[in-house]
Formats: sequence, C-alpha cells, structure tokens
Amino acid sequence: MKKEKGFSLIELLIVVAIILIIAAIAIPNLLRARIAANEASAVASLRTLNTAQISYNSSYPTVGFAITLASLSGTSCAPPGSTQACFIDTQLASGTKSGYSFALSGTGGTPNASYTFIASPLTPNQSGVRYFCSFADAVVRYSATSLATCTTSVSPLQ
Repeated sequence: MKKEKGFSLIELLIVVAIILIIAAIAIPNLLRARIAANEASAVASLRTLNTAQISYNSSYPTVGFAITLASLSGTSCAPPGSTQACFIDTQLASGTKSGYSFALSGTGGTPNASYTFIASPLTPNQSGVRYFCSFADAVVRYSATSLATCTTSVSPLQ
C-alpha cells in the first residue's frame, strides 16, 4: 500500500482548536485595551477643552466662557474671533471623538461665568465603561453611571 503525504483530519482539527483557544484569550484583551485607549483619549480631550475654555475666557473677557464647542473651534483662523477661536480641532468640536460624545452645557451670565463638559461613551461597555465630566475648576471627574451634571460630589480622576 502506498503511503499518502499530508495531514490527517485529526491533526487539522487540533491545529484549529489551538487557534480558537488563542483567539478566545486574545480578543477580550484587545477589547479591554481599546476601551482603555478610548477612555484615555476622552480624558485628554476634556483637558484640552478645559484649556481651550480658559484661553477663550482670557482672549474674550467680555464674552466669558464659550457657549458652544464650535466657538472653540474654527476653520477660518485668520484672524480668530469669538465665534471661531481656533483653540480645538474640528473633530473634537463635532462633539464625537474616539468612541465618546462630548457635550458643553451649564453656561450662563454676561459674561458667561461657568461651563460643564460631559463625555459619555457612544456605546457603553464597548467604547468605554466610565463617564467623565469637568467644569470651571478644570478637574476631570468620572462616574460608572451616566452623568446629567457635574458637581464636586463626582469622584475626581487621580
């Protein structure tokens, strides 16, 4: 009888099983790494927004803090103005970046003396598991549950 060369069905099934076991271990770690990266990006974006608000307030003291994200951004920056200050990029000004949505609220007064930023994951437990916020004290805070407002009672990020 002539011996055939190649792999048997059992050998191929063992290789496929090993690949599936490795994938089962690697995929959850990859998802956790992506969530951590999205959360780090959201925190960095909130810090950028706080810096932009402070710069905006210094540049336009009669206006105070910006009331929209679009006011902090701009496409025509020659020269910048209070409606297009060019402190942040247009991606962040759109309100969505790296799996998080950003909202600016809590502005009021003449000049605007306060603001609140809230960053929420677009798809909770997939793009992020924590909610972040910040207001005029520029401290980034987080919560495991959805945030409607940001106060000093929300845990500060350390």
